[in-house]
Amino acid sequence: MGEVTVRFVGGPAHDVVREVPADPGGEPPERWIMRHPDADPPPGGGGPDHLYARDRPDGSGVWTMRFVRTYPIGASE
Repeated sequence: MGEVTVRFVGGPAHDVVREVPADPGGEPPERWIMRHPDADPPPGGGGPDHLYARDRPDGSGVWTMRFVRTYPIGASE
């Protein structure tokens, strides 16, 4: 399985660009949970999880993932 470049839109990871695993068709996952996009996790672990959903590729071929919601600490596990 390869990787695909994704730009996150909205929420705390707005404009973060990173590689994520690609499905066999070369698309990113339908949903992606982002933890702590700009910093290390707080001491002792934990922290909110941010749900993003696959959108579409932009003109340059980079896929976008749109912000859906933030889950409180541990709610997405």
